Amino acid sequence: MSIVCLRGDAALDEQDLRAHLAAILRLENIAVLLGAGASVAAGGMTIMQLWKYFICNYPDTAYRFSNDAFIKQEDTVVANFEGDNPREVPNIEVLLDQLEMAHIDWSRRKPSSRNLKTFKTDIGLLLRCVVKAAILDEQAWAAAPAFDRLPYHVKLLQRLVGARQPGQASPWVFTTNYDLAIEWAAESVGIHTHTGFVGIHNRAFSPQSFDLGYRNINAKGEARFGCNDVYLAKLHGSLTWENTNGEYRELAATEAWPNLNDIINGTKPVNESLMVFPRAAKYLQTVGFLSGELFRRFSDFLAKPQSCIILAGYSFGDDHINRLLRSALLNPTLQIVAFLPEFTGTEAEQIDKLKPEVRRLLALKSPRLTFVGGGENAYFNNMVEFLPDPMLYDLKEQEFRDRINSLSGAGDAG
Repeated sequence: MSIVCLRGDAALDEQDLRAHLAAILRLENIAVLLGAGASVAAGGMTIMQLWKYFICNYPDTAYRFSNDAFIKQEDTVVANFEGDNPREVPNIEVLLDQLEMAHIDWSRRKPSSRNLKTFKTDIGLLLRCVVKAAILDEQAWAAAPAFDRLPYHVKLLQRLVGARQPGQASPWVFTTNYDLAIEWAAESVGIHTHTGFVGIHNRAFSPQSFDLGYRNINAKGEARFGCNDVYLAKLHGSLTWENTNGEYRELAATEAWPNLNDIINGTKPVNESLMVFPRAAKYLQTVGFLSGELFRRFSDFLAKPQSCIILAGYSFGDDHINRLLRSALLNPTLQIVAFLPEFTGTEAEQIDKLKPEVRRLLALKSPRLTFVGGGENAYFNNMVEFLPDPMLYDLKEQEFRDRINSLSGAGDAG
C-alpha cells in the first residue's frame, strides 16, 4: 500500500509531506505525542496485542469481567480481534478505572455477594499484563541499552533537537506509554531529559523543573543557544514512579526492576504504591496532582503560538487527549500531523472504518490538520524517517550562504 496523506482537503505526495514536515519543525514550539504503537519497534505491545495477551492467558478473568458487564462478551474471544477488520479493543485505562471504583463500592456493602478477594486478584492480573507490555527489553533494566538498541527513538530525538534554531525552546515528548524507551534513547546519545523529577538520591516530582532549561556556558555566538535537551511528560504514568505517603518519586531502572520482575513472573502481585496508574477513583492522589500537572503542560503547549505536534502510534482512543486536541484547533497557529496506519483513503467506505474522533477531525478539512496513512507507511519507524535530517538543514544553510557570497562577489566585481 502506498502512502496516503491529506492536509485539509488537499492530497499530498511523499515529497510534499517531507517539505511540510521540514517547515513545521522550524516553528517556535515542537512536540510529538507517542502512543502504544510507537513502542512496538522497541519490543512493546499495541493495545490490541495487550488485550489478546490478557484474554489468552487469563480467560477466566476475562469472562468474569464480561459477566459483570465491564466488557462485552465478544471482547473475550481472540478470534474477534484478528483479520483485516479487527474489533476495537476496550479502553484499558477506562476499564481499570471502572474495576477499581466497583471494588471500592462493593467493599462498602456488608455483606457483599461478591468475592472481593477474587475480584481484586483479577484486577491485579490485568495490571500485570499492562506491566508486561511495557517492559520492552528485560536486559535493559540491568544496564541501559546502547543507542543501536532503540534506533528509531534515538533518531526521533536527534531530529527533533537538530531542528531547533538558535533561541528556540527545546522540544516536548508527550506519551501515554509506561515504558522507558524515550529515557533510554536520550541517555544513550547524551540528550538530557526533563521528566519533572529533580534530585540525585531522592528524585521527587517538582513540576516547576519543566520551566527550566540548559545552555552551554562555553559556547559563543549562536551556538550559545543550542539545544541538547527534551521535555518528557508521561501522561498515564511510568513503571519507575512510586507513590510513598503522597510523595511521588522516580526510581532508577535498576532499583525498580526487582519488583517489576516479580510482578511479570507472577511471584508478587502488583503493588500500586510502586507504580502510578491513572484512576478517577484516586483523583486526589493521582490525577489531581501528578497526572493533572502533566496534562496541564500538554494543554499549555497546544495553546502556544507557532506550534506543531506530531502524533505517532496514537489511535485516538483516549477521550481526554482527544478533547484537548480538538480544543487546541482554536489556536490558529497550531499544526497537527497524525500518522495513522488505518487511514487508507478518502472514499466513504474507508472513512467509515475509522474511529468517530478521526472522522470528526477529517470532516473539518482544516489545513492545520494533516493525516498520514497507508498501513506500514504510517508506522512509527517510517514517521521518523520522514522527518528531516538535521544535516539537510546544515547543507541548505551552507548553500544559501554560498549564494549570498557569490552575489556579493559579483556586485563587488561590477
